[in-house]
Amino acid sequence: MPVISLVTWSQSAWQPVGIGLLTLFLAVLLIYAFTRWRWSLAGEITAEAQTITGGPSRNGLAGRIVTVDSPDGPIPRKYLLRALIVVNMALASYYISWRYLFSINWDYWPISLALLAAETYSFTSVWLFGFMLWRLKVRRSPPPSMPGAAVDVFITRYNEPVELVRETIRAAVAIRYPHNTYVLDDGNSRELEEAALAEGARYIVRSADWAGHERHAKAGNVNSALFQTQGEFILILDADQLPAPEILDETLGYFADPKIALVQTPQWFYNVPEGDYLGSQAPLFYGPIQQGKDGWNAAYFCGTNAVLRREAFMQIGIRYYAQDLLKRLNVALDAGNSIVASAERQSGTATDPEVRDALNGLRVSLAQARSRLSGGASAQEVTWELQRQAETLAKPIIEREMAKA
Repeated sequence: MPVISLVTWSQSAWQPVGIGLLTLFLAVLLIYAFTRWRWSLAGEITAEAQTITGGPSRNGLAGRIVTVDSPDGPIPRKYLLRALIVVNMALASYYISWRYLFSINWDYWPISLALLAAETYSFTSVWLFGFMLWRLKVRRSPPPSMPGAAVDVFITRYNEPVELVRETIRAAVAIRYPHNTYVLDDGNSRELEEAALAEGARYIVRSADWAGHERHAKAGNVNSALFQTQGEFILILDADQLPAPEILDETLGYFADPKIALVQTPQWFYNVPEGDYLGSQAPLFYGPIQQGKDGWNAAYFCGTNAVLRREAFMQIGIRYYAQDLLKRLNVALDAGNSIVASAERQSGTATDPEVRDALNGLRVSLAQARSRLSGGASAQEVTWELQRQAETLAKPIIEREMAKA
């Protein structure tokens, strides 16, 4: 009986806290909704994505989520959003604590624990989502465009119908900012080549160097084109996408900051009903999720409808090349130590003091080379000095053997 009384008291003690938190949450939510309604009546809400892609105006709840707020609003959106996050986290923490402490049915523990695990996963997701939105960044009017930039527009294609790709080519060629349009054809279609050239685009297929190697699908197609083009910036499009004519004018200005490597734009679909009640335009992803990640400098590259700085793109490959080179050098140093150890075990070497001293010196040189590589020294410098040291150690022995001959 005392145990039952204790549980009953604990549950009832938590109830006022939960009711208070829920009331606070609803109050903040109502203030937020009323503030948004006032701003919309004043005509001060515009679609953020429209300023980047020239897409249609957004209506309904989804449209209001992906919006730019008025700087003159009575309460800044950032603080309202953070208040909602804090209250939501408090309610979620209250609920998950109650679940762990008071609600597990041990008579059916497999089902209870499975459900608890699912709710714990959901609780963790809520925390991470709130953390992501804490620094949500809303970009307003794009900066002035960058004049004189060299831009390549890539249209990636595998086996899509030629007429479908032709529409994309026409839209890409019609982009207002000066650029070169390339069709990257992994299908090697003669018909598409003729269509691309007729529409004013250039046509690229993979070089013979890819024969017999893993093709890596679309990524390999883009990598192949990188070595056949020279534009400073690259706009990547899928075969069925129609870019707005102003897309480069509205995105290149961000690259005035040399640290910017990528500008990701949203996607709009022309065959979606007005209002998009089923969320086909992915307003949550291209709105709060991408905006939140943008605030943490972690926005996604979606693989298409994005502008990239070629230098940043190429540096990714160079970095992995350098890592691979360092790994191979360490393997070579290990092999060198194995060769020295094998030579030391040979009977003739053990009785020749000059050879023994040379091997000891080579072992020291190998250890120094590894230490310098670990310290960040240039691989070229380290390998060059190691080669010179090995030649210096070997020279007296070679001269002695040559004299005997």
